[in-house]
Amino acid sequence: MMSYKFATDEMMTKVNILKEEFSAIHDYSPIEHVSHRLKSPEGILKKANRKGYPLDLEGIRENIQDIAGIRITCSFISDTYRVLEMLTSQQDITVLQVKDYIKDPKPNGYKSLHLIVAIPVFMSDRVQPVTVEVQIRTVAMDFWASLEHKIFYKYDGAVPSALVGELKQAADVANRLDIDMERLHDQVLSLGTAEDALATRGSPPSAPHAADGLVPFPLPRSILEAFLAKAV
Repeated sequence: MMSYKFATDEMMTKVNILKEEFSAIHDYSPIEHVSHRLKSPEGILKKANRKGYPLDLEGIRENIQDIAGIRITCSFISDTYRVLEMLTSQQDITVLQVKDYIKDPKPNGYKSLHLIVAIPVFMSDRVQPVTVEVQIRTVAMDFWASLEHKIFYKYDGAVPSALVGELKQAADVANRLDIDMERLHDQVLSLGTAEDALATRGSPPSAPHAADGLVPFPLPRSILEAFLAKAV
């Protein structure tokens, strides 16, 4: 359990570094939120029993790959793939499996990117590769998945068919929301680019100190001298 905790800490550090670096360089981060979890020993044994895995350390390490988990929430669909690329390009991360449930959603409408990665954990007497499950999804996907999980937990998996249908419709709505919000985001960015281009080119030259469309005219020196003398 300690090695899995260290692996979770390592992955959290990696993700937070990416988040802060991206924010500093680009004034924007594709990562909205990061969370983590560790399965309890009871949960691990329960899953091993249910799946028929050997109840020993090696069997559990080999067969149960989601003991340590990281969840990354992004604003837009394109951000999920950007984060996926940034993580998988790191040299000390070994990608064992990638499942793209955004491109190919589950029948119930679930969408997310799932990765199983292995990272080295440096113990006092050895270097141990530890597997971590990484889920990358949008805010809308995460909201839907959290609600769906609560409903299935409440019904112990036996969810009424009518409710399953409504959950699928809600997943479709969340997907449309993701698409629409990214389209609006792209439009805002393109407008900003056009305005920046105008600012770079500069506005047409105008008379100095002109205001409200009025063009100033030079005052005769004699009038200025008389005004100043009166002011003194």
